[in-house]
Amino acid sequence: MYTSYFGFTAKPFQLSPATEFFFTSKGHKRALSYLHYGVSQGEGFIVITGEVGTGKTTLMRNLWTTADYDNLITAQLVTTRLEADDLLRMICSAFGLPAENKPKAVLLQQFQEFLHSVHRANKRVLLLVDEAQNLSAGAIEELRMLSNFQINDTPLMQSFLLGQPELRAIIQNPNMEQFRQRIIAACHLQPLHEEEVKAYILWRLKVAGWKQNPEFNDDAFKEIYRQTKGVPRKINVFCDRLLLLCFLEEQKLVDVDTVTTVAEELADEFSPSQARVHQLPPFSRPPTGKVRTRCSRLLRAI
Repeated sequence: MYTSYFGFTAKPFQLSPATEFFFTSKGHKRALSYLHYGVSQGEGFIVITGEVGTGKTTLMRNLWTTADYDNLITAQLVTTRLEADDLLRMICSAFGLPAENKPKAVLLQQFQEFLHSVHRANKRVLLLVDEAQNLSAGAIEELRMLSNFQINDTPLMQSFLLGQPELRAIIQNPNMEQFRQRIIAACHLQPLHEEEVKAYILWRLKVAGWKQNPEFNDDAFKEIYRQTKGVPRKINVFCDRLLLLCFLEEQKLVDVDTVTTVAEELADEFSPSQARVHQLPPFSRPPTGKVRTRCSRLLRAI
């Protein structure tokens, strides 16, 4: 909608992870280095944690784009609350192995044979487990046991665990000592610092072909940081709404007032009191002024 209006070549603040928009903050650069180190080692576990929206999945997508796929067999799991047997079944399915209605012993045997065949082909197996905080202690122990498959002291599978901060608490449990000894690198992603928020926004705008329209002043960046706390996903949602507002109002400058307007609108939309709006008769309070103008422009754009 506003993309063509501002001359963007792509939507700059889309929510879905896109490697071309990957921003290497200090924390993300460090985490990516850990991931590359882990891939080079070819064994053990790499653990990346962070709050919701800090960029864990985007980080992994960036790693996949730079990995040597000719030598890798990869699979990704986005977990729900799985127990050990269910996890094994999902891993087999992720690598294309039949898993339905098979006992655990059969699943383990066919997975071991799969690992051996990959090894004979001079390839490696990488497993990415997303939302790993949902795994039970038993499921994590199952992952550790699967990492025991070796040939001549060469591990046959390496695993990457991505999760929210709860994953750290699970791993730090005294019963997880054996698993912790298999972790060769771990990193916790933090939100962006205030100065990084400005660089992040400008980076994504420039990648999308930004031509200084609309402009952002420095106070606007500071207020965006205050409203989003530096969480990349929150910044994307917020800036997307900023650009939409500028399109609807035909504004060419994003200042503190613009940021405040969007913050108030988002707060109203997610306020519990908004539920009462649905109890009012339709069109009981006709839109006026700027609201009516925005609606008309939005309808024309659609």
